[in-house]
Amino acid sequence: QVQLVESGGGLVQPGGSLRLSCAASGVFFSIKAMGWYRQAPGKQRELVATIKSPSSTEYGDPVKGRFTISRDKNTVYLQMSSLSPEDTAVYYCNAAATLSSLNRLPKNYWGQGTQVTVSS
Repeated sequence: QVQLVESGGGLVQPGGSLRLSCAASGVFFSIKAMGWYRQAPGKQRELVATIKSPSSTEYGDPVKGRFTISRDKNTVYLQMSSLSPEDTAVYYCNAAATLSSLNRLPKNYWGQGTQVTVSS
């Protein structure tokens, strides 16, 4: 079992910056990858960024060049810059974890989400 708790969301003005954090806790063997997804009102959930290692990251097209994902042990961060109203959404943390050294099939876990609102 993996519990993911997001923090850092809130209200920010257009052009501003915000840093999200997500800490994983619980009983598990290891976390293979972590990432961020978001869902805006009336839209489908979309990829923001994922990370396995510093050299293995992926970004969704809308955030490339503006967002940076990083990872420290079982905590993942999302540094968001040059924010616009289009970035307004609920941001969800994701982790792919294995529960034991015997079972190597990772399972996805999700946080409850944190609201990011970009508005003047």
